[in-house]
Amino acid sequence: MVTTQNASSNAFISTGIPGLDNILGGGLTKERLYLLEGDPGAGKTTMALQFLIEGARQGEPVLYITLAENDIELRSVAQAHGLSMTGVTVHEVIPEESILDPDEQYTVLHPSEVELSETNSRILEMIERLNPARVVLDSLSELQLLSGSSLRYRRHVLALKQYFAKRSCTALLLDDKTAIGGDQQVRSIAHGVISLRHHESDYGADRRVVRVLKYRGIAFRRGPHDYSIVTGGIIVYPRLVAAESRALVKRLQLSSGLPAFDLLLGGGIEEGSSTLISGPPGTGKSSLAMQFVQAALRRGSRAALFLFEESYNSLLNRSEGIGMDLHSHYASGQLFVHQIDPAELSPGEFTHAVCSAADAGAKVIVIDSLNGYMNAMPGAEFLNTHLHEVLTYLEQRGVVTFVIGVQAGMVGVMTTGADVSYMADNVLILRYFEARGAVEKAISVFKKRGSAHETTLRQFRITSTGLEVGAVLKDFQGVLTGVPTLVDASGRDGGEPLSRT
Repeated sequence: MVTTQNASSNAFISTGIPGLDNILGGGLTKERLYLLEGDPGAGKTTMALQFLIEGARQGEPVLYITLAENDIELRSVAQAHGLSMTGVTVHEVIPEESILDPDEQYTVLHPSEVELSETNSRILEMIERLNPARVVLDSLSELQLLSGSSLRYRRHVLALKQYFAKRSCTALLLDDKTAIGGDQQVRSIAHGVISLRHHESDYGADRRVVRVLKYRGIAFRRGPHDYSIVTGGIIVYPRLVAAESRALVKRLQLSSGLPAFDLLLGGGIEEGSSTLISGPPGTGKSSLAMQFVQAALRRGSRAALFLFEESYNSLLNRSEGIGMDLHSHYASGQLFVHQIDPAELSPGEFTHAVCSAADAGAKVIVIDSLNGYMNAMPGAEFLNTHLHEVLTYLEQRGVVTFVIGVQAGMVGVMTTGADVSYMADNVLILRYFEARGAVEKAISVFKKRGSAHETTLRQFRITSTGLEVGAVLKDFQGVLTGVPTLVDASGRDGGEPLSRT
């Protein structure tokens, strides 16, 4: 049925793929031709099936034209993802097995001259019969090889474009890029081009990235976006642009639940602020973050933990051992814990998980640790930029964020694998120091943007009943070196190392 093509540029239809409509600025413009390209294994078939299944769900007639895979193979792919093919018509345009018979080989005419015409007839016949609102053609590589020349191939795709448009059909053409030199031909013709890529990793899962290379008349979200293929289909994680939702909101100070610690902080931690807790292993960085989590839970707020090294079972049991009962909050859903599997997570997927926790109402979020975050995605670039966007997004939603940074070394000069102190609003430092034959801990606030704070060093202890922030270490000189000395009342070095009795 020949009709007038839709003239509106904002008459969108959903792709049925979580996150992809967001990147496309709302979806696909109706009754246009689109190119979906990617190497074999990138997920083109899965994405195309989701596109058609979404149309069938809305009551539209949809058609999958396959020039390579048969109906059984396609339905098995859908079944593996738990997708229903109800309402999806599959039309096979595949050479018959008789082509293997030597007597059936062409001797006068080139195969492309005969087979291209036969292929076209079978495609058009099915479209005329079904009159689909959505159609997938898989794949263009077969058509390109049958066309024989780039001119014939281009004209053939142009003719298909006009044919689909006159039938008010939204067409998605798949290209596996196995033929040579055809992608640019179709890119120039298509209304929009979506590219799927997967990058090999030396260890762990490969990183998959989707880009919208072209979309006429639409302000789409540019750049690379991570995606994953899971049971249920493809999920796209749009690249976070925190600047899109900036707002000016007055922030309140939140108490840690420890009066001496609040005094050190100048009253508490501000809503919407990010805090880096840094120090060597065993100083109590995670426990300090859990102190704020416990305080938030007692206020009735929700909290979320993202753990890269320690298991959630170990963390909950360890917290209970120092007087923090988090099990009941975890069981009720007030506390959300996400155990990260190293090397199995892309930056986009992690960003999506953290922001989803904030959108679900979490007011305190802990990322433990920064070192684990960097090591879990060793092949990804611009991880600091990803983290900066995450912290900005959480800030705008009033979330208090804690990032744990593990420093190498135990005393004296220590280093960390990555420096994010410049992007954090607050920086808390925990240190070991030797005093009278014992190893003690000290805590200090090195940076705080929200309010004035103490510049002192205070003693810090972890006990079976909770955390203790003690008195100012005013009689000590050189605590940060790890081996301080005792000073007299005038502040002069008394010359006595505190490690002596």
